[in-house]
Amino acid sequence: MVDPSLRQSPLATLHLGGREGQPAPEASVHLAERRSVGKINLRADPGDGVLMNAFESVLGYPLPLDPNRTSGDGKRGALRLGPDEWLVTVPGGQENALFGALGTAATAAGGKHVALSDVSDARTILTLAGPRARDVLQKGCGLDLHPRAFQTGHCAGTLLARAAILLHQTGDAPAYDIHVAWSFAAYLWVWLEDAGAEYGVAVGEVE
Repeated sequence: MVDPSLRQSPLATLHLGGREGQPAPEASVHLAERRSVGKINLRADPGDGVLMNAFESVLGYPLPLDPNRTSGDGKRGALRLGPDEWLVTVPGGQENALFGALGTAATAAGGKHVALSDVSDARTILTLAGPRARDVLQKGCGLDLHPRAFQTGHCAGTLLARAAILLHQTGDAPAYDIHVAWSFAAYLWVWLEDAGAEYGVAVGEVE
């Protein structure tokens, strides 16, 4: 794992520093990067109640059991990726402690089929929000993003502008977290800016 203090944003080549936080009163789309987020991939048997309770005691919230749903709040949460798979997020720098605590809980609960992987460096998170955020996504995403089908607390793996992403709706504004591989982050940022240009794009501060 890379020392968090040594990580460089995958967007560094775009030289966004001078644009962050600039007033954009007419902007209907807000775009930023969330860098300081630790990510742990967790695989376990959702039918093992003792194990699920052990994880809940560590996390402070239950792992979501419904497909494509999330639980938690803010930077601390879990996204269900598959029948036995979740992505757990924590503030950057806390992933090592959480990794150890989850492992200890799994052992104590007798979990025989548990796998933990620190994937903090695999993807970055781009945030997209504002009244026209959904319109921007619909230009390059095949998912039905209408509120009747995709709402706050929903997540799904999909393609956006041919890049594989994990999309998580975090707010009704609407607001989204877009998890994307580091190697595709700069490409996708440029695409999002271009797709949102007609609505006005405000570049937020990198966290």
